[in-house]
Amino acid sequence: MIRMPTPDRGTRNISGCGLSGMMSLKGERVRGHAIRESIALLHDRSNGLGGGFAAYGIYPEFADHFALHIMYYSHRAVAEAEKLIAEKFDVAKAEKIPTRPVPGVSNAPMLWRYFVTPRASAPAESEAASEEDFVLRQVMTINAEIQDSYVFSSGKNMGAFKAVGYAEDIADFYRLDEYEAYIWIAHGRFPTNTPGWWAGAHPFTLLDWAVVHNGEISSYGINRRYLEMFGYKCTMLTDTEVIAYLLDLLIRRHRLPIEVACKVMAAPFWRTIEAMPEPDRALYKTLRQVYGSALVNGPFAIIFARRDGMVALNDRIKLRPLVAARKGDFLYISSEEAGIRAMCPSPDIVWSPRAGEPVIGKLGEDFVVGCPEFLRAREAQYAGT
Repeated sequence: MIRMPTPDRGTRNISGCGLSGMMSLKGERVRGHAIRESIALLHDRSNGLGGGFAAYGIYPEFADHFALHIMYYSHRAVAEAEKLIAEKFDVAKAEKIPTRPVPGVSNAPMLWRYFVTPRASAPAESEAASEEDFVLRQVMTINAEIQDSYVFSSGKNMGAFKAVGYAEDIADFYRLDEYEAYIWIAHGRFPTNTPGWWAGAHPFTLLDWAVVHNGEISSYGINRRYLEMFGYKCTMLTDTEVIAYLLDLLIRRHRLPIEVACKVMAAPFWRTIEAMPEPDRALYKTLRQVYGSALVNGPFAIIFARRDGMVALNDRIKLRPLVAARKGDFLYISSEEAGIRAMCPSPDIVWSPRAGEPVIGKLGEDFVVGCPEFLRAREAQYAGT
């Protein structure tokens, strides 16, 4: 049974939801204060029906373990999920996720985390191609088949923390001031067509992927049916879930470069493709033909992360706001410039990413794809062809 005890509040705001993200390109771990202040400044973009965070580098003592964050709504669910976990994994540690009482966060489910590695024989028995595929299958099984049980984070050395409430209250509830991470992403939610409930809050995650989203995915039905062909199961009643699974499919399983995967999800219009020089025209025609069902239609702005970087992406006509900035080796992204300046009062450069053009920060690299210098260099390259 899905528990959604909190009714909708306020009027519809189809442009709502606030996003923030920050990353140290050098991997410097920082506490969660700055990201909390950023998403708190965007308070009016949400309505208290959901918020959350994802943080990378927070579990260095268990860096080689998958950290399963699970919310339970019944003791029977705890027993069933832990039975599956014990059968499929070696468990290094199991504990309640630390929280503190916060007036703005109530009706909390039972929140547990498990640091696990697949049993040596388990992937072979299930014919999984890799450890990641094996973990993916168990996550899908728990979410789809064990009633009242939802895995809301399953990556290595990272974790998602989400709830019903305002994002700043959720940060306090999960004691994020006690964690250090080199990537933080945050979300303040204003649900419109989907329910406000704990597992349906952002970020949505799978393995190391985490995504926060402002907008509406009108292609959800097509995307969902496409993903189900590859074994993914959508159980969270929110359109954003398909984005997390598309990232895993396109980048991890199909090995597309991040820029190419972004051009699948936010594909150029056919008229734009026809105006491209070769060989780009042939490439993008092929992508549209092969991955037509992975096109994400509708207005959206997203920030997504993996252990090796952070990415921002708008839909192909930029119907949702998104701003990026840099200061030294830090990359900042937010729905509004004010959200960036809450994290970094005096950035070196601030820009608005173009429609369908990803901003990509990679761990260990100084150059940011999608920054003005990158775009000028690419335009010069096209001018010379």
